[in-house]
Amino acid sequence: MTSTKDAARAAEANPVLRTLARAGYAANGVVHALIGAIVLAVASGAGGESDQSGAFKAIAAAPAGFVALWVLAVALGALGIWHGVAAVPVHASDPAKKWGRRVSEAGQAVVFLALGVIAGAVALGAEPSGDDAARAASSGVLAVPGGPFLLGAVGLGVAIAGIAFVVMGVRRSFRTKMTIPGGTVGGLTTALGVFGFIAKGVALFAVGVLLIVAAVRVDPEEAGGLDGAVATLLGLPLGPWLVASIGFGFIAYGVFCGFRARYARL
Repeated sequence: MTSTKDAARAAEANPVLRTLARAGYAANGVVHALIGAIVLAVASGAGGESDQSGAFKAIAAAPAGFVALWVLAVALGALGIWHGVAAVPVHASDPAKKWGRRVSEAGQAVVFLALGVIAGAVALGAEPSGDDAARAASSGVLAVPGGPFLLGAVGLGVAIAGIAFVVMGVRRSFRTKMTIPGGTVGGLTTALGVFGFIAKGVALFAVGVLLIVAAVRVDPEEAGGLDGAVATLLGLPLGPWLVASIGFGFIAYGVFCGFRARYARL
């Protein structure tokens, strides 16, 4: 175990991996900014897939978009690898905190690696749909014994993650993972982070609720990804205004990720 941790520390400190991981934060910012722009278009009545798949497809449609997609795929994959490596040599006196950090790092590793895979798939010509994938996965889960309870637990986990994002935004706890300078730049970075984390948290919470509803009704058609969550929010009172706020929040989060690429503690 000691040799494994030593290897993980060496990989975590590797300057090439660190540089690529910072590029991964910037790539994540590009994806979120594009999602925010699509969400704003949806709020105004236009169409579009307001999720990661939609953002990647928008990039693919641009001149030399496949090149940009491969750059994003490599950067996001590297960031996923860095988080996966960082999950191993975690130090904490409290075992609960240590494993909590490990689970958090591992979860982020899975998310960024998945985004890298999706970007690469779109670059190769695939046309994935986040909502279709969510419904297909929900259908598979519901088909197994105890499936509704399992899907409900997943939905609850996603909703809790959304709440955690909101709390991180309100408490500004994301600053502990960055070395934010003082002055105007620091104030702007913090403001973007607060707005962005809260907006993303609301969107994740909505996705979690959709999964819980699908579990309660035992109907995978009720499930959905971010695109489905945006469509659901549009149906609420003042829905277009709420969705527009989320769109601006995603753009703010995207810009924040650009600052995070510079100031993240790696």
